Amino acid sequence: MHAPGTRARRIAALSAGPVAILLAGLLVWHGSSAAFTAQTRNIGNNWDTGSVALTDDDLGTAAFQITHVTPGQTGSKCITVTSTSSNAGVVKMYLTRLGAQGLESNIIITPEIGTGGGFASCVGFVSESALPPQSLLAVSTLASNYATGVLPWTTTGAASGESKTYRVTWTFSTTGLDQGQIDALQGKSVSADVVWELQTS
Repeated sequence: MHAPGTRARRIAALSAGPVAILLAGLLVWHGSSAAFTAQTRNIGNNWDTGSVALTDDDLGTAAFQITHVTPGQTGSKCITVTSTSSNAGVVKMYLTRLGAQGLESNIIITPEIGTGGGFASCVGFVSESALPPQSLLAVSTLASNYATGVLPWTTTGAASGESKTYRVTWTFSTTGLDQGQIDALQGKSVSADVVWELQTS
């Protein structure tokens, strides 16, 4: 049998290096793949929106339809506002669409928030907070949108329903006017929409 020639020995020596590196790599891969593992996970993640809903008990009827108002006349009316929202939020009250036809500075209102009573009657109403008496003009300037709304009420997000009652007391004031100025108010009027708005927090 012939001994390997010099050329053969050289080829064997050159190929031995790469084979050794490959074998070493395989050993390392097998060694690293044999590690202990463990994991935990939080499954079923999902996002959906809630809902907001706000109603009142006026049955589509305006709280105030007062005609033939005379100086010094006064009155009150209540309305219950109910949230059936699944999200918590804040309800605010404000005035819009002021129809200034001469009485906007003379109808003085005192808005309050509380519990008890309702649109049919204010009997049982208990006040929790109130604005100072101000003219419709002043209140419409002070609270004309949600950002400037008044008598805020924080809801909890009870879809079964949660309520607050608002009472508005009004007076036809002619304080500081002389007889001529009072007489000039005849045939005048004022109108406004009262809005309760809920926004989520």
